[in-house]
Amino acid sequence: MSTDVKRVITALAALLLTVLTVAPARAADGDGPSAGQRIANALRTSPVYVDEAYADAVPPARQRQLADRIRRTGLPIKVVLRPLTKGDAFDGDSDVLAGTVRDRLPGRRELILITTDSDFSDSLNGYEWPSDTHQTRDAVSAAGLLDEMRDAGLADVAAKAVDLVAEGKGRQRYEEATADLDGPTPTPAGSQSAKPESGDSGWLLWSLVAVPALALTVLATRTVLRSRGAAPAVPQLVFATARAADEAELRHRAQAEVLALGETTQAADVATTPGLQHALDAYAAAGTVLDEARGLPDLAGALALAQEGRDALTGSPGLPLCFFNPLHGRAARRTGWRPLGRRERLDVAVCQECADALRERRAPEALTDTGRDGRAVPYFELPGERSVWAATGYGSLMSPLAGFNSSRARAR
Repeated sequence: MSTDVKRVITALAALLLTVLTVAPARAADGDGPSAGQRIANALRTSPVYVDEAYADAVPPARQRQLADRIRRTGLPIKVVLRPLTKGDAFDGDSDVLAGTVRDRLPGRRELILITTDSDFSDSLNGYEWPSDTHQTRDAVSAAGLLDEMRDAGLADVAAKAVDLVAEGKGRQRYEEATADLDGPTPTPAGSQSAKPESGDSGWLLWSLVAVPALALTVLATRTVLRSRGAAPAVPQLVFATARAADEAELRHRAQAEVLALGETTQAADVATTPGLQHALDAYAAAGTVLDEARGLPDLAGALALAQEGRDALTGSPGLPLCFFNPLHGRAARRTGWRPLGRRERLDVAVCQECADALRERRAPEALTDTGRDGRAVPYFELPGERSVWAATGYGSLMSPLAGFNSSRARAR
């Protein structure tokens, strides 16, 4: 391999790894409670949560003043001031932070949440459930645009945001604050149209930079193969980088599906939804799996649990996710399959692609996990006591929720 091509591959692989460092790497930080759960736990004793990074800007005395201000409004207001950076527990996204914290506050159907902004550490975003009754989005956005707040610190802006929410004239205040700005009136920060759906801008950057870089890396390698007439393997770094990209994208997808399930369960009527408790249990399990996920099999498990929760809400469960690779989506049919080296046949749910492979006597594309020797093997080849997904087949062999509960019981 020539020196120039080596340099190209090394540089492009380094670029890919750099981009991946700003993608969501994991939803939990540490073996204790997740970041979202820690914030929710703190909010049960005080309506104000301030990360230690903002301790100087909003010291304890100001936190108590802000909490007293909130209590006097009589509204279910919570304030969360926490730095947001790409790749952290919330992917640097205030929408994800807000949704996660809300879902970790059980039994709270009405909530007004004020958080730090995704893009500007000294700006705030406002959220309100079940609807924007108090014009929270506009009120919180207006707080940082008022002339009197021009040189105000974070504590003062948060206090003003609380006042404007309580006033209930957020839309009017926002229009007044932006009336003198040049050009068309900007969309309020924190509104649904203020930015793409959660994480979209980050993944646009990924698609524009990392994907072409990966293609160029493979192209450079292919050129070397042709020039030498040999067939050396593509550098392992390229495969590792591509797998990391898949994992980051899947985590983003699982996070969105689990949050969506939480929203749906919150809105469901107990009287008309017999499967609501089952859905709530599946949602709680999916959140735990997502927080503790260590790779693609766990993230696929979060998707399977979210699917089970949605099915419980509808009361008409369909087939589970594809047994061989749950990332293929919901199965199209059930079929008999005999694992290599075993005499008994299993009844498994498969997607059409995997069903066609079995009919043509080809090995279906299987989701892999890491075996005891460190090699990648089909996830279902792991012992059931070691992998809840091998034990459940993501729903083909056992309910993912039942398998999750059993594994937790054994762990105790």
